[in-house]
Amino acid sequence: MDTQRLIAFVVFSFSILMLWEAWQDYQHPKAGPESAQTSPALTGVPVRAEGPVALPVPGAEVQPAAAPRAGEAQQGARAVLRTDVLTAVIDAHGGDIRRLTLSGYRQNDDKTKPFELFEERSGRNYFAQSGFIGEGWPTHKTVFELESGEHALQPGQDEIKLTLRATVNGLAVAKTYTFRRGSYVVDVDYSLTNQGGAVMTGYPYYQLLRHGQAPEGESSFVHTFTGPAFYTEAGKYQKVGFEDITKGKQEHAKTAKDGWVGMAQHHFVSAWMTRDPADASNREFYSRALGNGEFTAGMITAGVQLAPGESKTAAMRLYAGPQKQEELKTLAPGLEHVVDYGWLTVLAYPLFVLLSWLHKLVDNWGVAIILLTVLIKAAFYPLSAASYKSMAQMRKLAPRLQQLKERYGDDRQKLHEAMMKIYQEEKINPLGGCLPMLVQIPFFIALYWVLLSAVELRQAPFALWITDLSEKDPYYILPVVMAVTMFIQTRLSPPSPDPVQQKVMMFMPLAFSVFFFFFPAGLVLYWLVNNVLSILQQWRINTVIARADGKPAKSK
Repeated sequence: MDTQRLIAFVVFSFSILMLWEAWQDYQHPKAGPESAQTSPALTGVPVRAEGPVALPVPGAEVQPAAAPRAGEAQQGARAVLRTDVLTAVIDAHGGDIRRLTLSGYRQNDDKTKPFELFEERSGRNYFAQSGFIGEGWPTHKTVFELESGEHALQPGQDEIKLTLRATVNGLAVAKTYTFRRGSYVVDVDYSLTNQGGAVMTGYPYYQLLRHGQAPEGESSFVHTFTGPAFYTEAGKYQKVGFEDITKGKQEHAKTAKDGWVGMAQHHFVSAWMTRDPADASNREFYSRALGNGEFTAGMITAGVQLAPGESKTAAMRLYAGPQKQEELKTLAPGLEHVVDYGWLTVLAYPLFVLLSWLHKLVDNWGVAIILLTVLIKAAFYPLSAASYKSMAQMRKLAPRLQQLKERYGDDRQKLHEAMMKIYQEEKINPLGGCLPMLVQIPFFIALYWVLLSAVELRQAPFALWITDLSEKDPYYILPVVMAVTMFIQTRLSPPSPDPVQQKVMMFMPLAFSVFFFFFPAGLVLYWLVNNVLSILQQWRINTVIARADGKPAKSK
């Protein structure tokens, strides 16, 4: 197969990847306010489903407060907690975390502002909520008392706490948040005391409320998943689209004795998980459309029973931060899978580990990408050499193939027979230039997902004008240079006997490079370095074959 067809094949493969992502967008559109219908669960208070856990289903005794305007949440007194890595706003109404900004990351569309993971805006609410199911128990609608104002982590202080208090129907509740230095993990503890005269039983629930839209500032040319995620040992990692929840077609684990629930988006995740990974208590998972474009995903844990005068505690852990795989692996089994490489995880994860190791050596993610590209190219050199040798041989035959085309004209059968005869005489496999590339394409796609998904590349500078490898080149210099290298590759390849095909192949580098105008600079850098190395390999092999052809016949 000549190089024009090889390049066309690579472009076709990459186009299939793009079309697959577009198809995913078409099949799973982002649910917005217009697509989510109001449901009976508008209050947001979860209701236990009948299942193997065999815990009672509460009735209508849980009464929400007066509903706010559509898309808005009720507000109360507020406390602001600041650590060295995040700032959280906690509202007395429900004790929710209403806003959470990550000081070490910048917003997608405004680099002067810190990234806001949890947000509170009309139509774009994203909260962490918790409460209890049971008559007389507090929910995320309960109004707590708290010490309002700002609470900052002081020098030498390793953690900061905030306690909210309420008394509901004789049940004294203290809800404590614990934030730690350098950590995106938040511990949530309930201290419960039955001050009444009857036995009380409640079931803790922990949920994430989120709007159904993609993060602001995300490129429409790059498809990444946004929505609820669940993990159990039996069901493994499961993503649930907002549109499936709206239609009632969500498929995820319902009950288990392990697992966590989260909300995933590009580079970041929030997740509720038990504090003890060995905890095997019953838990029930759920996801719901609340209407007004809002959704919840959460879990209900084993019940707490309190005799009169008895006190007990309930604890859970919340992670809300970047998708750093090595850190996520230490928090809960399977949490690292939110960094989703799809069906090529088996290739992508080792590539990420190697990329991270190279970064530790050179302390520059751009240089690490270049070194990784060189290593991959070296590993596949025997295959590439065979491919380029086949191309060079095809280039040498180009004049003879053109003569055959002129001789046989439109008689395709005779032309094909004559071409195959020449291939046999010269011992050339016309597919020799393509088959070795087939092996390399999965690695290219896997590395594409690594460079797209790695939060480590976010705001990571390379050199000169490239200050963020996860963003597109602001001046489009890398895509333009890449187009030039593709043009050089085309010139090094054997010309096509078909003049129309030859013109198309000369135009293809420009058309193909348009894809990369909007791709992350890290990905374009990889492709550019790969092209340069390919050009050097092709030039060397062409030169070697040309020198061999110039020697006496007996020395060949």
